[in-house]
Amino acid sequence: MTQKTRKILKAALTAGVALAMSGSTFAQATAATPCFRGINLSGAEFGKPGGKINKDYTWPSEETVAYFASKGFDTVRLPFMWERLQPKLMQPLDKDEVGRLKEAVERIRAHRMRIILDPHNYARYNGHLVGSELVPDAAFGDFWARLAKLYANEHDVIFGLMNEPAKIPIAQWLNAANQATAAIRGKAGADNLILVPGTAWTGAHSWMQPIYGEPNGVAMARFEDPGKNFAFEVHQYLDDDFSGTKNNCSRSDDAVDALKSFTLWLREHGFRGFLGEFGAPGGKVRCIDALKGMVDVTEDNKDVWTGWTYWVAGDWWPATEELNIQPTAEGDRPQLAALKPALSDFSAEGKNCPSLN
Repeated sequence: MTQKTRKILKAALTAGVALAMSGSTFAQATAATPCFRGINLSGAEFGKPGGKINKDYTWPSEETVAYFASKGFDTVRLPFMWERLQPKLMQPLDKDEVGRLKEAVERIRAHRMRIILDPHNYARYNGHLVGSELVPDAAFGDFWARLAKLYANEHDVIFGLMNEPAKIPIAQWLNAANQATAAIRGKAGADNLILVPGTAWTGAHSWMQPIYGEPNGVAMARFEDPGKNFAFEVHQYLDDDFSGTKNNCSRSDDAVDALKSFTLWLREHGFRGFLGEFGAPGGKVRCIDALKGMVDVTEDNKDVWTGWTYWVAGDWWPATEELNIQPTAEGDRPQLAALKPALSDFSAEGKNCPSLN
């Protein structure tokens, strides 16, 4: 989520929204398709640590989940705040917040969609960097061990280590990612797919740039997963500085080229990739065409891409946010036209996508 978006939300989130609860569940799903075609349903990462449910933050409603399931999306990337789920480092998870997380997961499962758990913290806890004295790697590993135990070996739940590590040395982030992954595989005994970002907001366009030490593309090649079931997560926007804040698509060709270059890196190293965030305004043909071009890169290279989740939607998103594809009273947002071919065409099902354990 961008700085601009956070400012909009801070002003807009003044009223609570009641969550629609669903008690229905289904047995652990063998996913309908082998590739993720998903949506970020934002809301549980809103506000400050603590906060009141349905006043300061919310989890996705039944209405919203059902809408995106009806459009063919098969995955929800589910952002939330680490500090709410674990109010004290190295201590048990908060029972009430775990309950809300579980309700959201079951609500999504009821529509036969997968869930990506996304601590949306930019490699920070209460403002302090992971791998620092105040938030040591052991604390990050402890958090993931506790969280992973909730869904260990339930393969419709995927573990996204962290949203957009930012302004953190790559060596520091790599150590933290390795320790968290070791805890997931060891202490939690979980073999779920893990999504691993780089630093510098994990941009595809900057994957080979030495921004915080070595380039992501050099350092993250040393990432270690004892379970060997992971994919590298990148984000990519199309505006002037690739931040998603400028409400234009001036760098659309560069954004598509960035995904193509990342595809080559994945293939060269024998890795899998995942496009966790991408989005653009819906009011211009150029933007719609560029979004489709980005989706096409992932769909045309299923030997290395596990799929994508569009940013953004959610019950509390303001209608003025141009990347938002939460439906309006008038109907669908125009960006769906770029995503629809991939949502409806599953002709390659089971053939070309990397297998998910």
